[in-house]
Amino acid sequence: MTVLDRPQPRPGVLAIDPYVPGKSGAKGTAKIHKLSSNETPLGASPKAIAAFKSIADKLELYPDGASTALREAIGAKFGLDPARIVCGSGSDEILSLLTSAYVGPGDEGVFTTHGFLVYKLAILAAGGVPVVAPEKDLTADVDAILSAVTPKTKIVFLANPNNPTGTYIPFEEVKRLHAGLPKHVLLVLDAAYAEYVRRNDYAAGIELVSTSENVVMTRTFSKIYGLANLRLGWCYAPASIADALNRIRGPFNVNGGALAAGIAAIADEAHVSDAVAHNERWLPWLTTEIGKLGLEVTPSVGNFLLIRFPNVPGRTAKDADAFLTERGLILRAVGAYGLPDCLRLTVGDEEANRLVVEALAAFMKG
Repeated sequence: MTVLDRPQPRPGVLAIDPYVPGKSGAKGTAKIHKLSSNETPLGASPKAIAAFKSIADKLELYPDGASTALREAIGAKFGLDPARIVCGSGSDEILSLLTSAYVGPGDEGVFTTHGFLVYKLAILAAGGVPVVAPEKDLTADVDAILSAVTPKTKIVFLANPNNPTGTYIPFEEVKRLHAGLPKHVLLVLDAAYAEYVRRNDYAAGIELVSTSENVVMTRTFSKIYGLANLRLGWCYAPASIADALNRIRGPFNVNGGALAAGIAAIADEAHVSDAVAHNERWLPWLTTEIGKLGLEVTPSVGNFLLIRFPNVPGRTAKDADAFLTERGLILRAVGAYGLPDCLRLTVGDEEANRLVVEALAAFMKG
């Protein structure tokens, strides 16, 4: 019998590669433009900031464990039943709760080649087996996803739009995916960037959740609402799934500051409209200007761009990352997503956007 000298995590835990966020700074530069985390350059709504500050003299009190007022605000905004909304500490927590509730040891979870890294982490943490469905032109392929489904499949994740590629599939394709799945397989539609999409054939998934028993849509306050620091997300789910999540989530999993800020943020439609307008101006401008430099840019419907660099000494993505970092421009290396020749660029403010194009031009000229 082996004698252990310390507690041991269950099998598989130490085989999980931790999530590594993008860089947030660089030494020796006077000013940093952080374009690595898809944060909004407009910041949070002033109303959300004021609401957050209003909690400062109530820090000794527990928040509402049911997130009642926030769920009601979300329900009113989107026309949803608040009882079918579950809030969490970022949509990351919701994704992990869904996996914990529906995936067990040996069960399979499916996601696409360049899908959000948290999907794999959540599946492994639950003791499940990650299954990767190939993409087509950096875009989710419904037929490939359906082909990856086996009798062991319990959950399918679809990021739509996808991070880090910025691509999406039309709602008709999402419905075709759902129609091809067994009824006991849970389809999770991760719509973290839904507010940015301006395509007539796109939908975040509300309609499908409303008419199905095996579809969940997740959303976040971290992107267009600018509340990434507070960690706030939510999902809309069938009643049975919402019930399961509420049984396993922490009793006070959303803090009071986040609840207050979220309620104010979702009500400030003018601030969201300003963020959309800013993105509509600068996303195509960056796409065009960077493309003029001879770099391949994947068309994006989010607030970020995937830039592919040539596999040429001195011109690689790694070289570009170092070059830009020295100038205070922090982009996201995406080698962990299987894209070692790419960097992801968040749409920043006007100064940052112009600076990054100038710097990339200088980099390509050598």
